[in-house]
Amino acid sequence: MSNYILYGITVFLLILSFIKDKNKTKKSLLKAWKAFENILPEFLVIILLVGVLLAVLNAEVISKIIGADSGWFGVILAAIVGAVTLIPGFVAFPTAAMLLQGGAGYMQIGAFISTLMMVGIVTMPVEIKYFGKK
Repeated sequence: MSNYILYGITVFLLILSFIKDKNKTKKSLLKAWKAFENILPEFLVIILLVGVLLAVLNAEVISKIIGADSGWFGVILAAIVGAVTLIPGFVAFPTAAMLLQGGAGYMQIGAFISTLMMVGIVTMPVEIKYFGKK
């Protein structure tokens, strides 16, 4: 239900912007579409890879590798995987929930999500492309 409220607010504000200045609104929508087109291939590859990995790895394998009983080895492994994986936040958090349901440990998932969001070895070229080296 809250999604509908947010969509409604967004549409209302877009209409308000369009009424105030049609040209600026059209330019901003075109610019947003171009940015979406540039980022879309990267997101599709990520979503595809995550889907394949979740289909291949069952709960037993996940539990052995990064389960609560895997200890520090599982934490370090999850941190390394998180550091080199390119997954956006809107995919990472549902993935973490699925991994937890599949038998992963909380400490391991915490390390995975923390390094995924903060380290970004693989995302570095993309970040430099969009944000610059500084």
